[in-house]
Amino acid sequence: MENLIDVLRKENSEYEELLKLSQRKTPIIVSGDLEQLQKVTDEEQMIVGRINQLEKQRQEVVADIANVLNKDVNTLKLTNIIAMLAARPTEQKLLAQVHDRLHDTVYTLKSVNEHNRELIANSLEMVEFEMNLLQAMKAAPETANYNRGAYNSGTTMGVVSGGFDAKQ
Repeated sequence: MENLIDVLRKENSEYEELLKLSQRKTPIIVSGDLEQLQKVTDEEQMIVGRINQLEKQRQEVVADIANVLNKDVNTLKLTNIIAMLAARPTEQKLLAQVHDRLHDTVYTLKSVNEHNRELIANSLEMVEFEMNLLQAMKAAPETANYNRGAYNSGTTMGVVSGGFDAKQ
């Protein structure tokens, strides 16, 4: 049981680090700083690797517990293990606390990541809108002005020859 509690504590600690990075990522996404976003994403990948290792350890510990209790490892959940520890209230309380902290951390992380996903989607929509606007400006119709040699000397309507002016 101590191994399970220890692995869950470590896992929660890694998820808390991931949460801090996700919260740090939000203003980076808003500012559009791709270099900083790449650095944070690289840090996240390292933490996710450690979480995956801890998850494997947790699965091994739960498999051992299931084997000792003669239960099916696929149906054995942490809440079941907590309930089975009624005869050992100290361990039951510790496991319940770690479980609740981990649950809260993952839930908060999920919320922050959903917010970041929406920000990225909005940024992509804005870039797509700007690209469509630029393409539409280049495809604007020409005026039907002809010169003395009967050549079209019309200008394109709505296009400024200097390109896109961000100040306007």
